[in-house]
Amino acid sequence: MNLRLISKILGLFTFYTGLFMVFPLLWSIHDRGPDRIPILLSMVITVGLGAITFLSFRKERGEIFRKEGIFIVTFSWIIAAAVGALPYHFTGIEEFPTYVDCFFESMSGFTTTGASVLTNIEALPRGILFWRSLTHWLGGMGIIVLFIAVLPFLGVGGRELYRSEVPGPTPEGLRPRIAQTARTLWVIYGVLTVFETLFLMLAGMNFFESLCHTFGTLATGGFSTRNTSIAAYDSVAIESIIILFMIAAGVNFSLYYQAIQGSIKNILKNTEFKVYIGLVAFLTTFTAITLLLARNYDTVGEALRYSGFQVVSILTTTGYATADFDLWPSLLRVLLVVLMFIGGCAGSTGGGMKVIRIIVLVKDGIREIKRTIYPRSVFTIKVGGEIVKDSTAAAIRGFFILFMLIFVAASLIMAGLGLDPVTAVTSVAATMGNIGPGLNQIGPTLNYAFIPLSGKILLSFCMLLGRLELFTVLVLLSPDFWKR
Repeated sequence: MNLRLISKILGLFTFYTGLFMVFPLLWSIHDRGPDRIPILLSMVITVGLGAITFLSFRKERGEIFRKEGIFIVTFSWIIAAAVGALPYHFTGIEEFPTYVDCFFESMSGFTTTGASVLTNIEALPRGILFWRSLTHWLGGMGIIVLFIAVLPFLGVGGRELYRSEVPGPTPEGLRPRIAQTARTLWVIYGVLTVFETLFLMLAGMNFFESLCHTFGTLATGGFSTRNTSIAAYDSVAIESIIILFMIAAGVNFSLYYQAIQGSIKNILKNTEFKVYIGLVAFLTTFTAITLLLARNYDTVGEALRYSGFQVVSILTTTGYATADFDLWPSLLRVLLVVLMFIGGCAGSTGGGMKVIRIIVLVKDGIREIKRTIYPRSVFTIKVGGEIVKDSTAAAIRGFFILFMLIFVAASLIMAGLGLDPVTAVTSVAATMGNIGPGLNQIGPTLNYAFIPLSGKILLSFCMLLGRLELFTVLVLLSPDFWKR
């Protein structure tokens, strides 16, 4: 493994991450906020460290192979969270008493988890709030995907980075060249950002809040500029716009490219897309009916309004809230926890296991039942008319088993730290699924501040595992990875 080449690329990545701090700095300068010096200092340190590292290894040449790609991607996310925590740390906010709290908030931002240690969000200066939301937007489409888009010199090695950051069951490119794929993804992402920002402004939000909530929506992140999230606006128009764009963010972005090329029929034929939309429609209806029967709401309109928002928010792993679903009937609370594991579509900004994996797992289970009945027959798994290779099905089974084993182990550790069972379990589910809010002590109106530092470190690791879908991170823990 070429560590000198890795250091060169990580240095350049750190440099560019620091440059993005200029945007919250501009907000802070405009407001003459108390966060001007902390953000500027963070930017100088990050850019400086990146520049020094890059220049130290600038003459290094070589090709990025699979091992280098995995190492670079994993440590890029860790570095992003580490330097992204500096503005919080240097601002000296009481709610960030330790660097671990800052790192937790930063990792939550970049991985689009939305779990927070903050109680009084509205008391923060706008520069810090903007940086907090910007980390969502950068992490949503993938910080390495952006890196590939703007640095074509990576060449063939960019494909290894792309495969490591987008490790889902269908990580195919949209264009023959990976740099073109990355640029296409970011152009689509940027266009959606512009449209949602404009729509939210027309619905009554100011430009700053529209932009911050757009970042949180399209990245399926969930950081809000308000203490009570989207509920603070009490606006059907704003909620409807955010629902629409949360659904859009949970769709495989390659389908948008196909639509641009005129292949709209392919979208309507896509099995994962149909199941995803079907889940949204069915679960919204089911939740609304249950809420009406439980008399949580008096009218059909109210029940649909709040059930629709919460179902879409959790399924897409966004984490915004307009109601305290922790007060809903037990059936619905359990249902929302189940949705945390499903997530959005492969190739979307959503977290979770992804809808396509659930489809394959269900079909694989049905196939095994048929094999039990007809042991001499040969059965295949088909999704969208195409046969799923046995190797793909086996990889998905392995992912599911590993995901659940880590979930159980992490939940036991969190319970061992003193958390009640529901809080312990949902804290892990919400961070591994990159969702944010859970139940009980980490419900939609509460936060993660009370969790011990060791618990925050574990949950930060869970966020990284969820964002990079386990294998990219866990392979670094294998002794075989380090062998020549």
